[in-house]
Amino acid sequence: MHLPLCICASIPRLVIGTRLILVMHHREEKKPTATGPLALEMLPNSELRIHGRRETPLDFGDFDGSDRRTLLLYPGEDAEILSAAFLDRDRRPVNLIVPDGSWRQAARMGKRLPGLQMAERVRLPDGPPTRWGVRREIHAHCLSTFEAIARAMGILESPTVQRSMEELFDLMVERTFQANGRTSL
Repeated sequence: MHLPLCICASIPRLVIGTRLILVMHHREEKKPTATGPLALEMLPNSELRIHGRRETPLDFGDFDGSDRRTLLLYPGEDAEILSAAFLDRDRRPVNLIVPDGSWRQAARMGKRLPGLQMAERVRLPDGPPTRWGVRREIHAHCLSTFEAIARAMGILESPTVQRSMEELFDLMVERTFQANGRTSL
């Protein structure tokens, strides 16, 4: 992004208890429309794991411990809705694994990546439509990865964390449109 439009100075660092693990296919890593990496900048308790590289297979074996609850944000209807009641059943701190990609790609990752079978699958409750307009989604309920993470953090951490993330997202969307010569959706 052009320096006058850069949002780097506006990125807050949010200290939270939830550990975010963003899973991205190596072909998505350099796409400028990938929103998940922005969440990594905001959340110091997070990491990126790349899959699809033959020389370095992805491993989730480090999540087998019992000190943290591991949840996979999954778009399937068979996944439980992430809610306060769901979290009350197991109060351990959470590892939140979020596949970065379209809903179809996320569903495939959840089924195919070794080690994710141990994670509890959760989905977001229904909410407002996406505010992201750079990539077009086929389904109205689809969100950008960043928006999905922000909404999950609103449930896992607090509405204040969600609001802070959404404010940065809105700024990023505004600046992205400015960089592309557009003023709005």
